[in-house]
Amino acid sequence: MRVIDCIQGTPAWHAQRAGIPTASRFADVMATIKSGEAASRRNYRTDLVVERLTGRALDGFQTREMKQGIEREPYGKLAYEAHTGRMLQEVGFIRHDTLEAGASPDGLVGEDGGFELKCPERSAHLEYLMLPTEPPAYRWQIQGGLWVTGRAWWDFASWNPDFPENLQLVVRRVHRDEAAIQQLAAAIEKFTREVDAEVARIESLPIAA
Repeated sequence: MRVIDCIQGTPAWHAQRAGIPTASRFADVMATIKSGEAASRRNYRTDLVVERLTGRALDGFQTREMKQGIEREPYGKLAYEAHTGRMLQEVGFIRHDTLEAGASPDGLVGEDGGFELKCPERSAHLEYLMLPTEPPAYRWQIQGGLWVTGRAWWDFASWNPDFPENLQLVVRRVHRDEAAIQQLAAAIEKFTREVDAEVARIESLPIAA
């Protein structure tokens, strides 16, 4: 893995992510439907083409829930460290060794682990409390983080301070799924070729008809 020294959320971090698939959107790359192409996959490809052509990351819309999650994140990380005794290493952006793809973990743990934290609203946190592993919606993000970093396991955590103290934090350990990682790597490589081809096609368009 290639670690880029930057602070998440800053212009430098956005610049590193622009135009390449990143773990938080790997689920869109993997989205399928019975026929044709899933809209989320097509829309993500369009986003990356725009970023490649303009050299700038697209601005992301933040809901009230997303803003609240960002505000709560430092406290969720402290709760994880206090509960597990494992210290988090802050990291900016990590690029894959050979492919144009990357991930922004919420932390690295020791030599072998990674960390993903969600600070969701109450109904989602309740759902996560009852799951034996990570929520399906984050499967490709987590396996993608394992793929990009080469690490052995990832802790998925959800934290919500509105719950009783013993229910505020849930942590689920996720291990590498080599078959899933191979499937993801092939899909990312194919997706990136599609982005490259679309960029080349648009750049070759005549200035005037």
